[in-house]
Amino acid sequence: MQSNIEALREAVLSSENIVFFGGAGVSTESGIPDYRGPKGLYTQKNGRCTPPPSLNMRLFKDNPEDFYDYYRKNMLSWNAEPNAAHLKLAELEKQGKLKAVITQNIDGLHQAAGSRNVIELHGSMKNNHCIRCRKSYDISEIRATTGVPHCKICGGLIKPDVIFFGEKLDKSVINKAKKYIRAADMLIVGGTSLVVNPAVSLIYEFKGKTLAIINLAQTGLDGRADIVIHDKIGKVLSSI
Repeated sequence: MQSNIEALREAVLSSENIVFFGGAGVSTESGIPDYRGPKGLYTQKNGRCTPPPSLNMRLFKDNPEDFYDYYRKNMLSWNAEPNAAHLKLAELEKQGKLKAVITQNIDGLHQAAGSRNVIELHGSMKNNHCIRCRKSYDISEIRATTGVPHCKICGGLIKPDVIFFGEKLDKSVINKAKKYIRAADMLIVGGTSLVVNPAVSLIYEFKGKTLAIINLAQTGLDGRADIVIHDKIGKVLSSI
């Protein structure tokens, strides 16, 4: 383990264009549950993980009450702060080494830690909009409401700026992520099991020198990596 951390440290020191790709495991150390873990947001049954129906776009429009009931209890109540991983990545960006953070998370903790160039594949719950007139609302305005929030201008339904099941990912965001990964000389992948797209497909875009994977459990792409560390992402990054 220590030799792998030393290899990671040396690779970071010698790299000039690092990109970080992260998943839910980056935020679990801040107290935010992941999706597929034993205490995750997805329903666990017979070894399979099922997203709650409330996070489906069609059902959101048909029954926003169910969504906001689930959302307020399980997600809007998050009161998390950036952890060691977020802070180290922001530090690397300030040093000029890290060029972009690509995240599957929607919690905004990378920005809270100081990262500026954050590509959010699944959007952000920090931002919200009216689905009728597109007026924007900050998360603080949603937290100040009860029940289903409606637009102050047109009365339309307000939706978090996150990708629901039934919605397509933004192609421009995906293309931006691909551009950074293709230009990187080092790609650090952390806190993601790499079992679903676009996570898997994006890793294959990397043609640089060093691919490092940091995750508690094994991933299907460990065999492609130059450095593999099975440990907590915050613990590992704070040690380099």
